[in-house]
Amino acid sequence: ILRYIENQYFFNILPLAVSKNYFQNREFSFTLKDGIYVRYQSFATQNELEKEMQKMVPYKIDIGAVYSHRPSQHNTVKSGTFQALEKELVFDIDMTDYDDVRRCCSYTDCWKCWTLMTIAIRILDRALLKDFGFHHLLWVYSGRRGLHCWVCDDAARKLSVVARSAVAEYLSLVKGGEETVRKVVLSDPIHPFINHSLSVVEHYFQQYAIVDQDILGSKESVDKVLALLPEDILSFPDEKDPMKQWDQLCDLVERKKVKYFDKEIMLQYCYPRLDINVRKGVNHLLKSPFSVHPKTGRISVPIDLKELNMFDPFEVPTISLICEELERPRADEAEEDDMKDQENEQEAGERRRIRDYKRTSLAKYAKVFDPFLEAMARSRKGEMLKKSDLQKDF
Repeated sequence: ILRYIENQYFFNILPLAVSKNYFQNREFSFTLKDGIYVRYQSFATQNELEKEMQKMVPYKIDIGAVYSHRPSQHNTVKSGTFQALEKELVFDIDMTDYDDVRRCCSYTDCWKCWTLMTIAIRILDRALLKDFGFHHLLWVYSGRRGLHCWVCDDAARKLSVVARSAVAEYLSLVKGGEETVRKVVLSDPIHPFINHSLSVVEHYFQQYAIVDQDILGSKESVDKVLALLPEDILSFPDEKDPMKQWDQLCDLVERKKVKYFDKEIMLQYCYPRLDINVRKGVNHLLKSPFSVHPKTGRISVPIDLKELNMFDPFEVPTISLICEELERPRADEAEEDDMKDQENEQEAGERRRIRDYKRTSLAKYAKVFDPFLEAMARSRKGEMLKKSDLQKDF
């Protein structure tokens, strides 16, 4: 049933261009049992994709670029002519990239640090919609400890590597590797985008960083914060209440007329950390929505931004739960048996599969995804009508 949903969505989300070869030239990759990785898969139709999935039973499915030729034939075309033409602008945010500033569960995942993902969505969603003017954004839980954002606008899909890098640079504030201590440096005047980001971070910072992460709770963690401050600030105010301690530290920095150090600390601890290779690469692969995470068994579900603060990654349905739900008796079993006598086998099977997925825990996530698809369909239709009108005017 999960594969059926994936197929329906693949065929609706992916053929976003007018070109008839768009879906056929899209790359899929399959991760099979024992880590076998099969790249450059491509399919002419939805049925062909579905049959191959049933045959190979992939543990994970990744979606790649749309190429100049069918990916499955990439070894047969002239050298240098097989080129990645376009792909959605995608962002991959992983909790492990915050390990240097997390105290609760480094190298794993927990509810306490999921706030970082909430902050990331709040900041990036506004920037992509307002600053760049994109419209079709899909936020998807990775299935373990991260997020994927798919920007599916026509303009976003056709961005060059240079343009993607420019978007990435605009959105990047935390810079430098492990050897870099101070990863956020602000200067006058602060850009409006950074001010917007700070307003989001400030809303969450004290509860998340001071209380939940307790970044002032040990000598080691305090030393990390001190390393981000001017050299003449050698110690923290002597205060047992961490919230008051943070407020007093901010007052101290202000009295010394040192600009932005408190803001830089907040951004370094909470600002989104983005995988630059995923952002700028046209041929980079990213896990499909509604895939099953091989380690947790959780399904990569779309996130409803209207209920973002209520999203709990540990409550996301697993493949085991879906199987259990499908095995439960159905109230309409007798009715379905009658329908079998009245329909041909293919139509009956299709009807059953639609009903099946709607009675599982995936149904509520499909309700998030369906409006996204519908909005894209309306947008495509509008663009086609505009082109038609322009041709008539000409």
